[in-house]
Amino acid sequence: MFEFIKGSVISLTPAGIVVEANDFGYLIHISLTTYTRLHGMEKVKLFLHQVIREDAHILYGFFDQAERELFRMLISVNGIGANTAIMMLSSHKPEELQNAILVENVGLLKGIKGIGIKTAQRVIIDLKDKIGKIPAGDLLFRSIENPVRDEAVSALEMLGFNKKAVEKLIDQVLAEQPAITVENLIKLALKSF
Repeated sequence: MFEFIKGSVISLTPAGIVVEANDFGYLIHISLTTYTRLHGMEKVKLFLHQVIREDAHILYGFFDQAERELFRMLISVNGIGANTAIMMLSSHKPEELQNAILVENVGLLKGIKGIGIKTAQRVIIDLKDKIGKIPAGDLLFRSIENPVRDEAVSALEMLGFNKKAVEKLIDQVLAEQPAITVENLIKLALKSF
C-alpha cells in the first residue's frame, strides 16, 4: 500500500493530477478541495489511498491526512464507493461534511449528487460516533480555514459566554449556513442564548 507521493506536477485538473516521481508519472484522482489547495504548486506531497479492482489499480490523493481519513470513513459506509466519497469531498469542505454529520444535517448531505435521503441517513448513523472522537485540532475546527467562525467565537467569548457552548452553537449554524457573515452569525448566536 502506498502512503504518500512527492514529486513534480505534470498536469493538474479539478478531477486529477499527474505527479512525476522517480521518472514515473502517476495519475491520481483528487477532490476539488485538494485541487484548490494544490493550484499553482510545482512540487507536491499527496497522501494516497489505493483501490485495487480486477480491472484497475486506482490512486486517490489528498492534500492532508485528515481529508484522507474522512475519505476512508466515507467509503466504509455501505453504499458509498470511492467515486461518491470524492464527489462528497468535492461538493463541501471536509469540515463542513463533518459538521453536517455531527449535527445530523441530512439536507446538506442529500444535496450532494448521488446521495439520496437513505444514504445520507446511513452516513450520519455510521459516522457520527467516529467523527465525534476525532480530536478538535485534527479537522473539524481548523481556525485557519474559517475566520468567520473565529471572529464570532472570540466576540461571544468576550461578551462572557462559555467557549465550548459558543463553539458548538456556531458550528451548528455554520453547518446549515456556510456562507453566513460574521455579523449575522453573532446575531443568530445571541438569539439562541
